[in-house]
Amino acid sequence: MSDPIHRAGVIALLGRPNAGKSTLLNRLLGSKLAIVSAKPQTTRSRLLGILTLPSAQLLLVDTPGFHPGEKKPLNVALNDIVDEVAGRCDVAMLLVDLTRGWDEAYGALLAGLAARGKPFLLVGTKADLAGAESVDWPQGTRSPVVVSARTGAGIDRLLERLVELLPESPRLFSGDEISDRPMRFLAAELVREAAFDALDQELPYALAVEVEEYDEKRAGAVRIRANLLVERTSQKQIVIGREGRVIKRIGIRARREIEKLVGEKVHLELWVKVEPKWSRRPNRLKSLGYT
Repeated sequence: MSDPIHRAGVIALLGRPNAGKSTLLNRLLGSKLAIVSAKPQTTRSRLLGILTLPSAQLLLVDTPGFHPGEKKPLNVALNDIVDEVAGRCDVAMLLVDLTRGWDEAYGALLAGLAARGKPFLLVGTKADLAGAESVDWPQGTRSPVVVSARTGAGIDRLLERLVELLPESPRLFSGDEISDRPMRFLAAELVREAAFDALDQELPYALAVEVEEYDEKRAGAVRIRANLLVERTSQKQIVIGREGRVIKRIGIRARREIEKLVGEKVHLELWVKVEPKWSRRPNRLKSLGYT
């Protein structure tokens, strides 16, 4: 009797900003790995989530939202990440927000996937939201899967379709791994998520987080020291807030989320540092993990 078929491979989650990629990744994994915010440009790097099933292992790669035609160094770096992941994946999952619909940028990305010969799956997201409508999907493509990451609707069918597209392969990671990213990186992301939540609409795009110390050697608690990088002194004052109220709120939320992730008490120390033009310096973007 032949052994049952096992499939494994890299699945890229691609889409415009706020298409629901990170929320869907967390739903598929059954736990929070990717940070989520209503503000666009929350995801700034590729993030691997590993979903191990009895007959398949899905290596789900979350990516930044793609910004066609952008010239700013940060957005160029984010677009480069999308292009690289799309080129290296085994299957591409193209997520379209059903409240916003299809646009020319999706057409260009789909054409690029076709030119590379990549299997792809169209996925309509946010089906539970008011204003979600049927999309005029491109002709000649297989019917899309419609899902709601919030309610879980359509997720089982999505997994079935993804597994069908994966190549036959043994597991590529051990069954108990959930990501290839170190805790240091994940902690920085959770601090940034808390900052996005606490700050006004525009300021988060001028903000990055760099963990200077991640010490898990001390008994009873993980010690983390991190800098919140901004580009101007006026931004530093906003992040700190009157009598330190804003930075305190960021720290309380971030510490709570990091403790959930590591399963231990966390001592979190946050500082705000002015670093002019960090978002325009390619080498700095690289050191922060945005390339």
